[in-house]
Amino acid sequence: MTMFTRHDITSAPEQARPVMANTAKGFGFVPAPVALMAESPELLEGFMSGNALFGRTTLSALEREVLILTMATTVECHYCVAMHSSVLARQDADAALIEALRARKPLNEPKLEAMRVFTLAVMEGHGHVRPEVMETFLGAGYTRRNALEVVLGLGVYTLSTYANRMTDAPLDEPLRAFGWHAEH
Repeated sequence: MTMFTRHDITSAPEQARPVMANTAKGFGFVPAPVALMAESPELLEGFMSGNALFGRTTLSALEREVLILTMATTVECHYCVAMHSSVLARQDADAALIEALRARKPLNEPKLEAMRVFTLAVMEGHGHVRPEVMETFLGAGYTRRNALEVVLGLGVYTLSTYANRMTDAPLDEPLRAFGWHAEH
């Protein structure tokens, strides 16, 4: 049982309502994390704005999802893993890729594996990355700009993963097929 309120558009603080309404248009419902983050309109707006910025980076949609799922499994955010597994499935990503990310296993595609390993290195080093890890990342075809875009993605998704865990965001029905638990 959570101590946080799962708001709907009418019960949310005034500043959060437009963001919630816009999100409902895109999803067809207000996802639990949005309804729970609405308690802090600033957090909700910060995540949504940051997510939009991350979406405009030079990383491909698939590369961004690899980063997000790598982070989500590492910090054990069950909601994020389900949500972003669903995103990859809708993008017709290879099922083996999705399963490897969910199981925290190496990826078959070398460039995506370089993204996964680099993301883990940035997280583990709190931003510090050993020169050989950076070289491998750059050698896989990424750029210094991409390295900094990884920092942006991790920053944005720290907001949602930490909030989801703090509020114990329940998995919404449309995502139940993608449910995940840390012991997965």
